[in-house]
Amino acid sequence: MKLSANGAPGYFRKPDAAKAGVLIFGADAMRVATHRQTLIAALIGPEGEDEMRLTRMSGADVRKDPAMLSDAVKSQGFFPGARVAFIEEATDAIAKTVEAALQDWQAGDAQIVVTAGQLTARSALRKAFEGHRNAYAAAIYDAPMSRSEIEAVLRDTGLPPVVRDAGEALDTLARQLEPGDFRQTVEKLVLYKLGDSTDVTVADIAACAPLSSEADLDDVLNIVAEGEAHNIGPVLRKLYAQGVQPVGLCIGATRHFRTLHTAASDPGGVGSGMGRLRPPVFGPRRDRLARQAGNWGRPKLEKALAVLTDTDLQLRSADKTPQQALVERALIRLAMMARR
Repeated sequence: MKLSANGAPGYFRKPDAAKAGVLIFGADAMRVATHRQTLIAALIGPEGEDEMRLTRMSGADVRKDPAMLSDAVKSQGFFPGARVAFIEEATDAIAKTVEAALQDWQAGDAQIVVTAGQLTARSALRKAFEGHRNAYAAAIYDAPMSRSEIEAVLRDTGLPPVVRDAGEALDTLARQLEPGDFRQTVEKLVLYKLGDSTDVTVADIAACAPLSSEADLDDVLNIVAEGEAHNIGPVLRKLYAQGVQPVGLCIGATRHFRTLHTAASDPGGVGSGMGRLRPPVFGPRRDRLARQAGNWGRPKLEKALAVLTDTDLQLRSADKTPQQALVERALIRLAMMARR
């Protein structure tokens, strides 16, 4: 039977122990693994693996030795409780073996949990589970986390109460990060608030959220956006010494000013525009970008983007002007524009 995308997360948290098995498949291995961990933990409990009630196999192992699966399903362990026979990285090559195990499954046997990559509708492995009246097949898509999934993570990790703005920030963050990354961020937030009885705030989330990969460019980009032309040279020398390339710096500056332009162009004002930014921005950095967008305004930001576009074209052309000089001249020009 098929397990719907909406129903799958809830089922993984509260599975039916009387089912013969579940196939979880999808292109995103991290998402598949996260759901598989939830399902197996719900089936055998926190002590299940230590009590040897979980048998792990790879698809390649089962292909070489088909009897391995039936042995795992039928064998009885020393400890009482539910058991799981888990196959990872499965393919259609073991479809007949899995189908035979499902057909032979009886109450009291280990439940068969199988994970796989992307499978087409014609996949023999999918058909084995979808065509069995006592088994499920669940497709995992690269979609943002649902509200129920977000609430489950917050509940499972024991996050303290959050203020309204912080709740909205968490929702936005969950829809931008991979589920595994979001869970790690929330777990980090729980540790961050350990011993602190106050509600979780946006500033707390900002302190724990994953940092941008371009954080090392923030200094010079803020200097430019805030009109501090005299500080551009020293910071650029440090960045170039660290290996930052002029083209990469121009791209980073363009992205920064496009972010400001998005915020400044919103009909509802800069505050509303900041809420449209993807990925979302939190805490002090959000306040700083909002001030920059408000100070520049949409018309000046469009001129700034034109300067950066022209500079990017020069950098990619046969122009023999030193690239570092081209970028520094453009950034100084922008900093002077900010002061007008």
